[in-house]
Amino acid sequence: MPVFHAPWQSIASPLRSSSCGTDLIRDRDGNYLVLEDNGRCPSGVSYVLENRQVMKRVFPKLFMRYKVRPVDHYAQELLNLLRYVAPAHCQNPAAPTVVLLTPGIYNSAYFEHSYLARAMGIEIVVGQDLFVEDRIVYMKTTKGPRRVDVIYRRIDDDFIDPKVFRKDSVLGVPGIVEAYHCGNVNLANAIGTGIADDKVMYYFVPRMIKFYLGEEPILPNVTTYLTMFDEDRKYVLDHIAELVVKSANESGGYGMLIGPHASKEEHAKFRQAIVKDPRNYIAQPVIQLSRGPSFCDGAIEGRHIDLRPYILSGEKITIIPGGLTRVALRKGSLVVNSSQGGGSKDSWVLDDE
Repeated sequence: MPVFHAPWQSIASPLRSSSCGTDLIRDRDGNYLVLEDNGRCPSGVSYVLENRQVMKRVFPKLFMRYKVRPVDHYAQELLNLLRYVAPAHCQNPAAPTVVLLTPGIYNSAYFEHSYLARAMGIEIVVGQDLFVEDRIVYMKTTKGPRRVDVIYRRIDDDFIDPKVFRKDSVLGVPGIVEAYHCGNVNLANAIGTGIADDKVMYYFVPRMIKFYLGEEPILPNVTTYLTMFDEDRKYVLDHIAELVVKSANESGGYGMLIGPHASKEEHAKFRQAIVKDPRNYIAQPVIQLSRGPSFCDGAIEGRHIDLRPYILSGEKITIIPGGLTRVALRKGSLVVNSSQGGGSKDSWVLDDE
């Protein structure tokens, strides 16, 4: 394998995180808080677009009456962003070749992958559709190889290149990291942006804002305890029945304990896990998320919700006027993740003008 420095740092574009989704919640006092960041491959925006299409068909007059700001331009904004981050020396700067790299049809988010690719008018590919030659990425087509300039990747770092990361990966493309490092192709988002998804890093974000920008965060984080710190670990172990404990590198509602709703056996299990690997856990107080009316079991009842707005950072910063409102459909549940039985709602931002 060729040797080169810092393979995750490409010279193709200075932008490392082109798109992100930040989860926001509102507590019982009406305060907005940042729950966590999603910087690797933020998912769920297809449900925002699909929910809006359904609502416009069912309640067209409401959208006219309340001047709801549209969200259907998101796909075009995303495509503009992906074209903007193309390598400067690509063959056709006016229309660089952009593809969406997916793990395949069996991935839980494949609906979104195909939806976005279709909405942007770009090819959706799996690893076997691409190959690298002379440090340049090509896509196989019926008319022969076609050079690829930008890859909107929806697979994790570990699987993207078996020459650099997991050798047993059949999802990625051998040699793609070297092509990326040489600036012949750009990846959105960049390799390594998943560090923002590490829940331990979340603890330090307000401190980074203050250190690098000299500012206080506009929105505060949820109070967070790091069990790798002795004092925090002692507090968490003593109060585990009152806290939410999360594994640092899991998502989708997995690897989580909601203390007040858990059994003594589950408390004991998580105590042992924290003592064994304190770097792998954080804890937070239980926040009673705000609720929204939901039609469940034949009746309209309140269900806990959070909001994930989507931010695109390219030539300009674009924030979708709305976002993914996730709903905990089980009564009393605070877990809004779709993988744990959660649902979603259309979110409206009204135009003042």
